Amino acid sequence: MTDSLNDDALARAVQWLREADGLLATAGAGMGVDSGLPDFRGAEGFWRAYPTLQAECVHFEDIANPVAFRHDPERAWGFY
Repeated sequence: MTDSLNDDALARAVQWLREADGLLATAGAGMGVDSGLPDFRGAEGFWRAYPTLQAECVHFEDIANPVAFRHDPERAWGFY
């Protein structure tokens, strides 16, 4: 694309945003992985968010389920 086409497309997008009644931004599980963000449910993303659970060898599946709430509700609620 030439610079003028890029500028025209950008100007058109700006106009649409200014005229819009609202803006909805959506994302879903795994959408950021392609851009290099860690997957939360993957071991690496999970461990970064919860290093204490990593130290205790607790996997995502061990804490994100109803059994965890029955066994240790305080810890399960703390996770969520």
